[in-house]
Amino acid sequence: MPEVKHSYETVFILSTKLGEEETAALVKKFTDLVAANGTVDSVDEWGKRKLAYEINKESEGYYTLINFTSVPSFTAELDRVYKITDGVLRSLIIRKDV
Repeated sequence: MPEVKHSYETVFILSTKLGEEETAALVKKFTDLVAANGTVDSVDEWGKRKLAYEINKESEGYYTLINFTSVPSFTAELDRVYKITDGVLRSLIIRKDV
């Protein structure tokens, strides 16, 4: 029996210390990872924004939102990759109610 797919959205904040090229590379890495394990509905790069509070002594971060559809087991892997990737300040994965 095939696994049921659900709609998700993920937001991640990258360090502004990375620079433009490294930031673009990480956004592409995460988008490609999601695309390999599901379908990417949209990618919305919000760009550099001021954080509500300092994280690791940084007051700004680069925000990106990805809407995607995948099997539920993939979200744990995506979260694991966020946690081990240098430059990711925060990440959040939410299942959307349809």
